[in-house]
Amino acid sequence: MRFGIMAVVFLATTGSAAASGGLSCDVEDQSARISVASGVTRGMGSPVFNFKAALEILDKGVTEDLRKAEFDNATQYWLDGENLRLVLYRERAGDKPHGHVELTILTQAGDDEGLYGGSYKLAVFDYATGADQSWDFEGQISCFVE
Repeated sequence: MRFGIMAVVFLATTGSAAASGGLSCDVEDQSARISVASGVTRGMGSPVFNFKAALEILDKGVTEDLRKAEFDNATQYWLDGENLRLVLYRERAGDKPHGHVELTILTQAGDDEGLYGGSYKLAVFDYATGADQSWDFEGQISCFVE
């Protein structure tokens, strides 16, 4: 009897196996270099894992410690059959006044399977100088999801 119950529970929980794949986004334009790489699981909200992203802002007017950022998680993400959206956020480290970088990637699936095209928006805020400074950048980005 116990074996029968365990078998039913096992079969009910296995169902169709959720496959995992990956996602990547890259861009280098006049404003920034952006690279995103992550694993992604299908099902249950398509959670990301082993997430890594790097950002370099090319505008020398942006405060040096905010020009480069690395991310090991996505603040928010959304992946379904038609949309890939990511929000990445990092605050300035250390004792300096608040500053942060927020990168938003908004893409849609294209005609070619796995290719997503869209835009990125990059907002930088720096309160270290006593006068609030901000910079906004945007451009086109391509992503691949398998």
